[in-house]
Amino acid sequence: MRVGLYFGTFNPIHVGHLVIANYMTDYTELDQVWLVVSPQNPLKNKASLLPDFHRLAIVKAAIDDNPKLRASDIEFKLPKPSYTATTLTYLQEKHPTYEFSLIMGEDNLRSLHKWFNHEIILQNYHFYVYPRVLTDQEEQELDTDSSDNLFRNLPNVRICKEAPVMKVSASFIRNAIKEGKDVRYLLTEPVRKYIDEMNFYR
Repeated sequence: MRVGLYFGTFNPIHVGHLVIANYMTDYTELDQVWLVVSPQNPLKNKASLLPDFHRLAIVKAAIDDNPKLRASDIEFKLPKPSYTATTLTYLQEKHPTYEFSLIMGEDNLRSLHKWFNHEIILQNYHFYVYPRVLTDQEEQELDTDSSDNLFRNLPNVRICKEAPVMKVSASFIRNAIKEGKDVRYLLTEPVRKYIDEMNFYR
């Protein structure tokens, strides 16, 4: 089983995430994509996150009808903060016959040198990298002196140039909901319904 791990806070999961996940199962060698819901990202502020179990439930609602996609709460059980290297080690021990790869945007590839034990990850795993259309805020947050040229030409890094991407972020959606805007086309209907019923992000 070849599994692509797509890490994220998914706060909330939106159509941009789902398009990428589905692309990876249809247009690469991956058999499944696991959307790994992160309880805490060491590089992000946790204050704005919904409770872990709600974000997991929202992801499950979004992908329930797609057998190639799976929601994973594996990092809920691991020490905090969550580090990808630790998660990969745990998953490989739990599923020794699976071949795990990482799915990430080009912006994350450029900042990979900041990751805990990034050298070990690069040596032992494949990467499927999709182009990112960054929001203005993301462009400001990205270190201008970092470069993905360090990693993008490695044999285990596949740049998926044809992957469809859109300039939408979870923070944009949260703000839109707070302002009472219509987000029906940015979220799948089960996700929109869940968020609306729970009165989240208002």
